[in-house]
Amino acid sequence: MTRGSLTRREFLTTASAATLAALAARAPRLFAAEPPEKITPTADTVIVLWMAGGMASTETFDPKHYLPYERGMESKGLLSTFPAIDTAVDNIKFSQGLEKLGAVMDRGALIRTYTAGDLGFILHSRHQFQWHTGYAPPQSVAAPHIGAVMAKTLGPLNDAVPAFINIGQRFDIGEGEEVKAFTTAGFLGSEYGPFNIPFPQDAANAVRPPAGMTPGRFENRNSFYKKLLEASPAGQNASSYQRESFLRSMDNAHRLLSSPAAKAFDLSLEPKESVAKYVPAGFDASRLNASQGRDGSYESQTIGRFGLGCLLARRLAEVGARYIEVTTEYIPFLNWDTHENGHSRAAAMKAMIDAPIAQLVLDLEERGLLKRTLIVLASEFSRDALIEGKDTNRVRDQVRVPDRLQAPTFYGMHRHFTDAGSVLLFGGGIKRGHLHGVTADERPCKTIKDRVGIEDLHATIYRAMGISPRLAYEIESRPFYVTRDGLGKPIESLFG
Repeated sequence: MTRGSLTRREFLTTASAATLAALAARAPRLFAAEPPEKITPTADTVIVLWMAGGMASTETFDPKHYLPYERGMESKGLLSTFPAIDTAVDNIKFSQGLEKLGAVMDRGALIRTYTAGDLGFILHSRHQFQWHTGYAPPQSVAAPHIGAVMAKTLGPLNDAVPAFINIGQRFDIGEGEEVKAFTTAGFLGSEYGPFNIPFPQDAANAVRPPAGMTPGRFENRNSFYKKLLEASPAGQNASSYQRESFLRSMDNAHRLLSSPAAKAFDLSLEPKESVAKYVPAGFDASRLNASQGRDGSYESQTIGRFGLGCLLARRLAEVGARYIEVTTEYIPFLNWDTHENGHSRAAAMKAMIDAPIAQLVLDLEERGLLKRTLIVLASEFSRDALIEGKDTNRVRDQVRVPDRLQAPTFYGMHRHFTDAGSVLLFGGGIKRGHLHGVTADERPCKTIKDRVGIEDLHATIYRAMGISPRLAYEIESRPFYVTRDGLGKPIESLFG
């Protein structure tokens, strides 16, 4: 089996094997043979805004020549389906539909040259795995998510608040198991894994005992479950370290239930005028913590959900969460996974993210938190109308694109493009109003200056948090570096 031929079934098989190995693993410890250099942090908290599914950079933060739709137009001329707009920075243009984000661009930096890995036939889950762990699957050990690394290495800012919180992704829908494979603490142990909140409007319920259960009954059930785990022979299903880590994770969750910090999860406590800045018109803020957004239709599940996730992220940053991820949610062929109707779908996605992300930046700035909070907007790769992969390493096409467009269905960026993508950064010591990297203005719109790979992007994020890219944990008698083989180098020009 070659890495390029890995199927979804094979990906899950290898991921499951690594997870079972992680359960049997002993306690990871810092690799002492090569002590990493000490780095002064510029941030205490990271908020990753994950544009799941492949956000086309030429339709968002790196606009190219605009060509409006006309029946019979040639597809080879399609580079951007939106006109460019000005931002608060003279030399940086965005595409139409991102006006509010453009207005706060003077608070951040833009990377236009993120290059995704060459992983063969493109599976979203594999590139998402690489982005979130720094490693391409399969791995012989269960690679920890970047949020888990920060939770383990830095510890919580507030002992009552989970250090790693994941907002907006369900695992009971298409390819949920593949996403779950990397949304874990891996060999680091359960206590460093994510606190998952699929629906932010229900976040308050996640930090309360189940409905109808008295506090006494809840306490008894919790104690009984812990006794069952403690009585299980070490090594039967997991190593003593992994079992103890799981018990500690239960203690952490129980501590949160009785902490004043639990109020941060309750969006109904947010003023209605504040909620309105994060969600589109028509969202009923009075129904927070109710059933809104789950009546079965895709539209009802989506409306306001990402915006509420951003609002929740702000509230959690205020009470001391260490790593927070808010996703537009990965669902095959929906959201940013624009295999058809690329133009209209991109317009809808921009309407979903523009106001809440800009408001998140402004709110954190107003509260004096932006300078110590690093916001990272990213996606697994970009998109192009014609090229699958990249010009120098194309892979099998997954979307049919006719030479001439006879319907709006084909108007947009529908193929996975890995040679250049956009990453937006705010706060956390990042230079303001800065542009990094240059891409070609004609197809292929590839990186031509200052390429950024996942190792260097992760090294930059870790550097902001005071973590060396050469830090490693010893597992199975060998080092596992937080960037691939310890080779990541921070992009120092982004700091200032």
